[in-house]
Amino acid sequence: MAELTALESLLEMGFPKGRAEKALALTGNQGIEAAMDWLMEHEDDPDVDEPLATPLGHILGREPTPTEQGSGSAVGESKPILTEEERQEQTKRMLELVAQKQREREEREEREALEQERQRRRQGQELSAARQRLQEDEMRRAAEERRREKAEELAARQRVREKIERDKAERAKKYGGHVGSQPCPPTTEPGPVPSSPSKEPPTKREYDQCRIQVRLPDGSSLTQTFRAREQLAAVRLYVELHRGEELGGGQDPVQLLSGFPRRAFSEADMERPLQELGLVPSAVLIVAKKCPG
Repeated sequence: MAELTALESLLEMGFPKGRAEKALALTGNQGIEAAMDWLMEHEDDPDVDEPLATPLGHILGREPTPTEQGSGSAVGESKPILTEEERQEQTKRMLELVAQKQREREEREEREALEQERQRRRQGQELSAARQRLQEDEMRRAAEERRREKAEELAARQRVREKIERDKAERAKKYGGHVGSQPCPPTTEPGPVPSSPSKEPPTKREYDQCRIQVRLPDGSSLTQTFRAREQLAAVRLYVELHRGEELGGGQDPVQLLSGFPRRAFSEADMERPLQELGLVPSAVLIVAKKCPG
């Protein structure tokens, strides 16, 4: 029988008897190639050596029982008898087929391994690109945060400068007068006129400008030219706008004193013109902090 030849061929190729019988049974006894394909595909299965639950019977070459024999002589006559050379040739052919199946399997596994490696590299590249995008997003957010903080800082500085300018304008408006931005050249004082008993004393000259030198407590001084009809408040405002941090940083009013004769100017004096206070054409004033009350 052909089935017996397939089983014997598988056994001669080195397959265990249990596996060979199982392969033939599960492939429907379709021949040795189908059985070999099954053996190659399932050789790593954990239950490959477990026997089938149903008896294999005559399909796998078991000697038939007397009931199954029927006409025994017919069965015996149908079994082919192979010579030694035919058996060796068949075994060689089966071994070549096994080797071919093995090569096909190795090639398939190699292709699968290459595909897995390509997928692994592709996934690695995608992960690296995602990490790079995440880092770029973080850097962009950090840069935007720095720009926002810098803009807020510049806006805050601008508000402070605007407030200082408003405070200066309010003080200038409060005390009246106008502080000249550019100093005017001092007028030349006339030389002394010799007295003459035979002539009347010369009339007092009217000056339009007044040169004021202000000495600060730290030893430095400020010099500016004012109009003779400007109020003393204009001089104080000029000092407050140009004094340093030692005098209060432009917050508290200052007290003005005359050097000689010694005199402290009051708030009422601040409304009087420089000409009326005797500070024309030039004078030296001393700055001190205003006493409270």
